[in-house]
Amino acid sequence: MNDMINLSRRTFIKSTALVAGGLVVAFSIPQAKRFMGVANAAEAMPLPAPNAFLRIGADDSITVLLAHSEMGQGVWTTLPMLIADELDADWSKVKVEHAPAAPAYIHTAYGLQITGGSTTTWSEFDRYRQAGALTRALLMQAAAKQWNVPVDSLRTENGAVVNGQKKLSYGQLVETASKLPTPTTVTLKKPEQWKFIGKATKRLDSAEKINGSAKFGQDIQFDGLKIAMVARAPVFGTKLKSVDDSEARKVPGVIKVVKVPTGVAVIAEHYWAARQGREALKLEWDLSGHDKPDSAVLLKQYQALAQQPGVQAAKAGDVAGASKQAKHTVSAEYVLPYLSHAPMEPLNCAVKISDHGCDIWTGTQMQTTDQASAAKILGLKPEQVNIHTQFLGGGFGRRANPRADFVSEAVEVAKVAGLPVKTVWSREDDIKGGFYRPMFVHRANVALDKQGKPLAWQHTLVGQSIIKGTPFEGVMIKDGIDATSVEGVADSPYVKGTANHQVHLHSVPSEVPVLWWRSVGHSHSGFVMESLIDELAHASKQDPLTYRRQLLKDHPRHLAALNLAADKANWGKPLPAGVSRGIAVHESFGSYVAEVAEVSVKDGEVKVHRVVVAIDCGLAVNPDGVKAQMESCVAFALGAALSSEISFKNGQVVQSNFHDYQVLRMKDMPKVEVHIVPSTEKMGGVGEPGVPPLAPAVTNAIFAATGKRIRRLPIGDQLA
Repeated sequence: MNDMINLSRRTFIKSTALVAGGLVVAFSIPQAKRFMGVANAAEAMPLPAPNAFLRIGADDSITVLLAHSEMGQGVWTTLPMLIADELDADWSKVKVEHAPAAPAYIHTAYGLQITGGSTTTWSEFDRYRQAGALTRALLMQAAAKQWNVPVDSLRTENGAVVNGQKKLSYGQLVETASKLPTPTTVTLKKPEQWKFIGKATKRLDSAEKINGSAKFGQDIQFDGLKIAMVARAPVFGTKLKSVDDSEARKVPGVIKVVKVPTGVAVIAEHYWAARQGREALKLEWDLSGHDKPDSAVLLKQYQALAQQPGVQAAKAGDVAGASKQAKHTVSAEYVLPYLSHAPMEPLNCAVKISDHGCDIWTGTQMQTTDQASAAKILGLKPEQVNIHTQFLGGGFGRRANPRADFVSEAVEVAKVAGLPVKTVWSREDDIKGGFYRPMFVHRANVALDKQGKPLAWQHTLVGQSIIKGTPFEGVMIKDGIDATSVEGVADSPYVKGTANHQVHLHSVPSEVPVLWWRSVGHSHSGFVMESLIDELAHASKQDPLTYRRQLLKDHPRHLAALNLAADKANWGKPLPAGVSRGIAVHESFGSYVAEVAEVSVKDGEVKVHRVVVAIDCGLAVNPDGVKAQMESCVAFALGAALSSEISFKNGQVVQSNFHDYQVLRMKDMPKVEVHIVPSTEKMGGVGEPGVPPLAPAVTNAIFAATGKRIRRLPIGDQLA
């Protein structure tokens, strides 16, 4: 990393203004740099970087505005750490706010204001540090001017500029600093000078979330705000035929019943009235001419397609010819269900339309898309729509919808109602309302040589495309291949390391709305690939760890995570009676995660006692945050592995709430140990990469315990 970064006015725009007695610093770096590691040079990203703003108040407060959303992943703390380190800030003075929706905050890689893909920290690493360094330079110049001394005779510490025994706090310098010209260079600290980066740091949002003062979308309330619930089609894609709202209008508290594109909205004084009013509606839907998905039928269709060639996603060598030389062949079919995101805070969105524009309060991962959708519905310019991002009570991709579904619906409700309205989804709405992780079937045939190594690998995937029909289609679908469908397979080191390989994809059209789910395609490919590798190891009569080490000998980051997890889990050493180990390693979103699960099976019931996680994410800006996210990934993925499934009968979703769409219960949470690989490699994400290895680590342990191979999720009662 270069310590000195030269910035022309074209590449770095800094504006200063005295606002309420404070210094406001805006920064823009059109060619943002992705942090490649402590010792490596930066790599230019192809798209312009967003502006972000840093405010220093006359009261010494330091306010960081985040272009990203805080949904539990910890960026409310991590990004301010970057600024604080370069600024030499007093951490106790640091405050954080969500930035508004605006072109200035567009993500470097996606061209949208978005929080997703486990990209926030690495994508902002340079920008936020540069903002801190620039502000520090301005404050030092201001102090030098006031003291009439050379800048290089000064230093900064803990929110103040120091001159011998004299100090000026940053708040005392902001007025002078706001009038200074733009510096043309900033000097970034070397890693050995970091005070916050790489150090375990307590979260800035913990206190308000513990004491209840944190504002989530569901908490929004103001005079005149009404509550709405929408009755939506029971079968995806169907339209409303008729409505009788006479009984609904009789419910005390119900104000209006209105039609919207997604169904019928009941607007009331409070939630219970809206819900009762909705239940009183008599609706008739036109079900003709639409798919009525049935899970059993879909599975047979997918299984049949998996036996046929699809669109080619990867190819090398001669699979058919090499397969004839095989000593042994492993053939396997894996099935993964539709999954709901099921965040603890169901979807909600408050909308207030005025003569001058529109204000929206919600927890969103995709501000500018929501803003543009609202503007189109209302005939406004995007800048007339103000998005007030709240804390998100979970997202997992559901609140980053390119179709802006729940925000658009809320805007439609408020528009027709002519009132400020908060549209609220119940838990049942959330489970039945769509945008699921797609169902997938994988079919693989792997030919092994005399040493048990893959000689030929043929792999076919069948599932819906989550990118088809979205603005990302032109970029992420190439030659008929949705990159998110085949990630983790087509680019797997196991597949690419096999001289003869072929990967095919069938993208199945359906009216069931699908969306990225935590770890996206890796959520199914990680399970399949690491289960298959375990099958290959046992087929060749080799230890699963030793076998992986051989196949990954040219992949040091995989090996580093694998070896650390195995070492910390005491792989190969005896366990208590009835307990077995399983292991898995997977790379996603630039990070490498290995997990060892300790599992017992009794009377058909699976108990996961312990999970040891090792992650190489490059530089861990906040190690505590990394550990928390790995624990979160284990809980999220284990619930899906054990119990979660969305299924269809006669076109309708069977599940409705947490009694039949089960997420992990506290009693089932294992002990989790997290170990971070010391690394100076390229930074990756941490919000998602811990998900893919969990299920295969567990099912591989189940095989070690019972001899039964789990090839279908959820595990459910397959061991009964």
